[in-house]
Amino acid sequence: MSPKANATNKAELSDENLPLTPNGIPISLRPCFQEYTLEKLDPERDAFTVIERTLARGDRREVRWLFARYGRERLAEWVCQAGWWRLSRRRFRFWLAYFDIHDYRRNPLGRGVWPH
Repeated sequence: MSPKANATNKAELSDENLPLTPNGIPISLRPCFQEYTLEKLDPERDAFTVIERTLARGDRREVRWLFARYGRERLAEWVCQAGWWRLSRRRFRFWLAYFDIHDYRRNPLGRGVWPH
């Protein structure tokens, strides 16, 4: 790969080139919000959905934006509270490992369907 092509690839991965909506959500996340108008989403009011969709389907730049926007602690808390039922098993386990979370309540309603 030529040095110019390598520099272009690094530039494409930088956060400065991440176009945002007027509300500050990366435009590249549009496919994750097909049933929403991306420009009408508010990052604070709709934080649950924005976090969910970005952790589930975001690329590296989008996830970096997510961490900058909400912070590591808030994202780890979201994974503990809602990750078990909102993320795929594979993504959920990835984020548990990433945040080094060992004690979480996987199902706050109980351990299973039956009470025994």
